[in-house]
Amino acid sequence: MRILGIETSCDETGIAIYDDGQGESPEGILAHRLYSQIAVHADYGGVVPELASRDHVRKTIPLIKQVLADANLTPQDLDGVAYTAGPGLVGALLVGCSIGRSLAYGWDLPAVPVHHMEGHLLAPMLEDDVPEFPFVALLVSGGHTMLVRVDAIGEYKLLGESVDDAAGEAFDKTAKLLGLDYPGGPALSKMAESGQAGRFKLPRPMTDRPGLDFSFSGLKTAAGTLVRKECTDLTDIELTQTHADIAHAFQQAVVDTLAIKCKRALLQEKLSRLVIAGGVSANTALRAQLAVTTKKLGGSVFYPRPEFCTDNGAMIAYAGMQRLKAGTNADLTFKANPRWALDSLPSVK
Repeated sequence: MRILGIETSCDETGIAIYDDGQGESPEGILAHRLYSQIAVHADYGGVVPELASRDHVRKTIPLIKQVLADANLTPQDLDGVAYTAGPGLVGALLVGCSIGRSLAYGWDLPAVPVHHMEGHLLAPMLEDDVPEFPFVALLVSGGHTMLVRVDAIGEYKLLGESVDDAAGEAFDKTAKLLGLDYPGGPALSKMAESGQAGRFKLPRPMTDRPGLDFSFSGLKTAAGTLVRKECTDLTDIELTQTHADIAHAFQQAVVDTLAIKCKRALLQEKLSRLVIAGGVSANTALRAQLAVTTKKLGGSVFYPRPEFCTDNGAMIAYAGMQRLKAGTNADLTFKANPRWALDSLPSVK
């Protein structure tokens, strides 16, 4: 079984073909392509929804043609089309939904709407070292920060989530305070590598109280206050080092907060396996800290390769494959769900 995956939930157009290995091809990703809209939105300092939608219109069909050519396949070689139906920007979602559903109709194939966060959650299944159920998943990106207990595909229990800014959003906003270009999260992490540990101390929000919810808005505000206090009347060299030290303090505060909550979730659920996915899961400091945290609990941490941490078509193709095998098949209508609860999905039996 081969399935085409289409991802257009925000500012990246991702297309991939996944094969379950039951035919002549080995199991895995046969081809994938990703187009990022960073250059489109850079001048605005963030994603402009209308521009994102228009760029998906321009890029989705050409990328599908390229992926089919890369895999040396034709539409007749496919067994289904999966597309992200939510959550995300409604205009961007509608592009992928309408193209995916139309192609499936034209090619006489089943169409599978996929939950974007389920795609991220299952992305580690694309690797050689696959986590066994049950496990706790930390989904951490620019738009989401949540902890989920996963007993099987579709059997999700929400343990905690951010009550304001997501971790990735706080990274980007703090990076802007430090004068870094959009997207600022990766640039801040790079700057933090040359920062001095211990010079500045920022709060670990909501770790001094019970529960598994997150809050990063106050941390971003504290970082901004620190920037205004420490970054005046400095030489260029002093300013560069001070910015790096603040970046280090901010990143460490986020990493510590996530690690504390992950440990708390693992102990609460009496589990030892942790999955991290989403754009922020590519952060090397976070990976290192969570490896230490899980090792102390006698467990292990799993994550996708960096190129599959951000939005991509491969995770949508894989999630769509699982749903298609379970009998999910959209009728001739399609619907974009910009707000779609992960724990509302049916179980895959």
